[in-house]
Amino acid sequence: MLTEQMLDSIKKVESTRNGRMTLEPQRMSADEKDELLKKFHPDYKEDGFSVLEIGPNKGEKVPYELSRLLHSNSKVLGVNLDLDNVRYDVDVLIIGGGGAGASAAIEASSAGAKTMIVTKLRMGDANSMMAEGGIQAADKDNDSPQQHFLDAFGGGHYKAKPELLKRLVMDGPGAVDWLSSLGVMFDKYPDGTMITTHGGGTSRKRMHACADYTGAEIMRVLRDEVINRSIPVVDFCAALELILDENGNAAGAVLMNMETGEYLIAKAKTVIIATGGAGRLHYQGFPTSNHYGATADGLVIAYRASANLLYPDTIQYHPTGVAYPDQLFGALVTEKVRSIGAMLVNIEGDAFVHPLETRDVACAAVIRECSAHKKGVKTPTGEGVWLDTPMIEEKHGAGMIEKRIPGMFRMYMNYDIDMRKVPILVYPTFHYQNGGIEINAAGTTDKIPNLFVAGEAVGGIHGRNRLMGNSLLDIIVFGRLAGKSAAKLAPNITTGKMTLAHIDEYAEKLKAAGIDTGTTSPLLLPEYTRKVNDIAD
Repeated sequence: MLTEQMLDSIKKVESTRNGRMTLEPQRMSADEKDELLKKFHPDYKEDGFSVLEIGPNKGEKVPYELSRLLHSNSKVLGVNLDLDNVRYDVDVLIIGGGGAGASAAIEASSAGAKTMIVTKLRMGDANSMMAEGGIQAADKDNDSPQQHFLDAFGGGHYKAKPELLKRLVMDGPGAVDWLSSLGVMFDKYPDGTMITTHGGGTSRKRMHACADYTGAEIMRVLRDEVINRSIPVVDFCAALELILDENGNAAGAVLMNMETGEYLIAKAKTVIIATGGAGRLHYQGFPTSNHYGATADGLVIAYRASANLLYPDTIQYHPTGVAYPDQLFGALVTEKVRSIGAMLVNIEGDAFVHPLETRDVACAAVIRECSAHKKGVKTPTGEGVWLDTPMIEEKHGAGMIEKRIPGMFRMYMNYDIDMRKVPILVYPTFHYQNGGIEINAAGTTDKIPNLFVAGEAVGGIHGRNRLMGNSLLDIIVFGRLAGKSAAKLAPNITTGKMTLAHIDEYAEKLKAAGIDTGTTSPLLLPEYTRKVNDIAD
């Protein structure tokens, strides 16, 4: 039920709608954006971060919740493991069953490599599955990969690794063609031309979508392809630690059956980390749009094995997470809702930011509106601002919402909120891990030979902010790259004696620094249970 305050505010939103239809807010200047971000974006909130005291990124700040994991000992420290008792022996071991892992597996298997996927939950339980709005690719006559590069480089505050971003945009059209050839059903006009739209920070319409189920549709096809190719997938099997050989090369992983607790040894000539994001760590107490297993496992095990992290202090908080009803709190409201006509407005019905500013700027503007400007709309558990969804059909005619964002429409109708008739309440939600493991243009880590990384676990592709649609693109581009490269490399590799000496060395560094978090890592699953003492209090 909408509160009386919400209903009064909706009347103001309706009264200003006609004026906003013809006059939207101006885009901010670069200086205005910088000032807004520094004052209101969570990445600039100093008390949300901690400085790493050991490891490759010693002296750098990371979110407090991540530092706690990086400052913890391994779950298998002191466990008597027989590394010669090998359960799985493959050419390419892929850790993670989302879009990046599936893409890598398909390409590695196609190249003739003995390939296996291990995944903590089930195949497809990943942020890839939950992505809604679309995938970018510069494949129209008025566009180019060069223009895509400029948009993404600027949107990432000029901090992306140029060689990674170049590969992303240059391989973009081919990635969409590849998905189409596998059977992904992109939205098309009657003549077969792909329908494309704008996203925040884009200068061209290059967003390809499958209604608002884009990630689910891509994952449907990739998962089927993995199954049809008989690529082995071990579900409910978490990677607890990388195994190195005596020469420091990646040589496999210590796995754990999530149902029985049994430890398993996987030996591999090459390893691909595709473990996804960190949303379930809930940095700074934010809700998240991420799937249940997004707990930064890949970052933790790679860091302990000496891999560098890049931009671990930068997170993408999506400006439009669900603020009401409480049952959907933190769920994603895709940027596509704004790209087809909805506008962010405050309690007075005033638009306060251009609808297609980059995500970090829009996020900071929403937080400013609710905090400094005191113009948020109160909910039973917090506050938010309106996303004026009825504008969509005012602009495009009846039926547009059900046609272009059917999943969103049904999600709200489950709670008797008709977004065709009333606006919806939104507030930023932890959406994407911009930072991650540093890789080079070949998709490998410089410090650990034979270790590849793909997908959201990578840092540097997007810089310090990501544009809509570039995450679905990067899981395909860098997943395929990792799979092809690992398969090509594997025949030339002779694995040395396997060892976990690096976890003992890491433990010694923690001890020397006087660090004892009282816990172990990786976390594997989020901590939502309350302790008995907390309940008693």
